[in-house]
Amino acid sequence: MEHGTPEKAQSRAKAGLDDAFAGGAEAPARGRLPGRPGPGVADPGGAPQPHPALAGGPVYLDYNATTPVDPRVAEAMLPHLTDFFGNPSSGHLYARTPRRALAEARAQVAGLIGAEPGEIVFTASGSEADLLALRGVALASGRPHPHVITQATEHPAVLETARALERLHGVRVTVLPVDRDGLVEPAALAAALTEGTVLVSVMAANNETGALQPVAELAALAHGHGALFHCDAAQAAGKVPLDVRALDVDLLTVVGHKMYAPKGAAALYVRDGVDLEPVVHGGGQERGLRAGTENVALAVALGAAADIAAGELADGAPARVAALRDDLHRRLTDGLPGRVRLNGPVERRLPNTLNVSVDGALGHELLPAADRIAASTGSACHSGTHTPSPVLSAMGLDPARALGALRLSLGRWTTPQDVRTAATALIRAAAAR
Repeated sequence: MEHGTPEKAQSRAKAGLDDAFAGGAEAPARGRLPGRPGPGVADPGGAPQPHPALAGGPVYLDYNATTPVDPRVAEAMLPHLTDFFGNPSSGHLYARTPRRALAEARAQVAGLIGAEPGEIVFTASGSEADLLALRGVALASGRPHPHVITQATEHPAVLETARALERLHGVRVTVLPVDRDGLVEPAALAAALTEGTVLVSVMAANNETGALQPVAELAALAHGHGALFHCDAAQAAGKVPLDVRALDVDLLTVVGHKMYAPKGAAALYVRDGVDLEPVVHGGGQERGLRAGTENVALAVALGAAADIAAGELADGAPARVAALRDDLHRRLTDGLPGRVRLNGPVERRLPNTLNVSVDGALGHELLPAADRIAASTGSACHSGTHTPSPVLSAMGLDPARALGALRLSLGRWTTPQDVRTAATALIRAAAAR
């Protein structure tokens, strides 16, 4: 798609999100964390309070890379770094509070995605959760050469795990192509499924373009051939409503540092009855799938972040962020007429993500010139040489357009003033080229 239309995207933002996951599942209603409203939570009619880590710095438009830890999340986890040190598996007094906190965190994460608490397995990262899903299914299948299907714009955590399974365990791997918008055609999956397929892994939302895959439709196709379905929802969780029952997925990855929890906190939803080979053997924690004494503080942080995210989804936060994103897009297209090209879908994408290329400019030169912005480009640098993003290349974008790409991702603390500042800086930088 050459030129997006911000007005059209904004007017249909809510409808686009509801349609994206085939069923329009509403976010489960959740309670709020006790205590004061945290930074980023506006009083009625007011602007978000600034996050301490962002005060005085450049405009942060890299929320898809990582998010600042919400002070309410830090507050929730702090007692478990100081006072409540007990092992939750112990039988004495010191274990009681950690054990209850771990159970509550599991319920909070489950509530965000419509799962049961017992279906949540805590991990140390999204990459580990993806490893447990892919390796776990492939090795537990009992087949000598199981078949796994994924797609070309997946996160490296999935693609590299699939390649390792192919190399080390004789797993047969099919990588599906995507269309110009970065979406998997259901017909392509249907043609690739075989009797030997044990797992299909397709992400909910792309980290670079925000493209939302037709997960429910793809999962139905996989199940029709007796295969399980894994969805990496690292970018989607907390940004759009997710319901594992409506999507009918068997495994789903949630990552804390993408939704205002610390790095090192993540989880894998494992549908009851799904058999996986453990990723860590030992004492039987986490349903026997990941041994090791639980990191209660990080689990509590992930649970608190999930609870806050569920409340924001219920309060319409995606529409607020989408309006800011579309305002940024509009300002750029008005200020650089005929030069700004949207990469990815106009509507079927995350509400916070804007990936655009500017004709006649290279992203890795544009961002340093706009030094009031912290964002990402559409290229990777290896030994001083810039190469196009594999995601944008898989979508069929020519190298010049891919190298001109900027990923501008907004979040909880993005304000209208941030949008104005960012647009002005980018327009000035691009106009000089």
